[in-house]
Amino acid sequence: MSTGIFGPIRKISVPFAELEFTYARSSGPGGQNVNKVNSKAVLRWNLRDSTAIPLEVKNRFLQAYGAKVNQDGELILTSDIYRDQIRNKEDCIERLNEMLQAVAVPPKKRKKTKPSKSSQRKRIESKKRQSDKKSFRQKY
Repeated sequence: MSTGIFGPIRKISVPFAELEFTYARSSGPGGQNVNKVNSKAVLRWNLRDSTAIPLEVKNRFLQAYGAKVNQDGELILTSDIYRDQIRNKEDCIERLNEMLQAVAVPPKKRKKTKPSKSSQRKRIESKKRQSDKKSFRQKY
């Protein structure tokens, strides 16, 4: 574990054997290339059965990205922004890494604080000045 700008960074890696890739035809413009080449990469990773990820990280992952996980506990990521399979596959892996790094470190607990006595006093005085200013404008 190393230290970064936002505190400790935990390096989490998923074994390549746990990732399953399939390929499909991309949608959108692209001419004949779209109609005949399976360049869209679909990554499937079974989060529920993964042994590479600690339980608390799994829970944070599900909290943050639960909408991308199906009922079988599989995360499904797709990429068809590039015109070749390899770059789309690399894009899926990169996005998975970014998602894992985002939930790797637990969020800091918020410490409750109170406004200082002087800030409370200044706030009340400011409100009083504003009230006086407006009361002078009133007609009797």
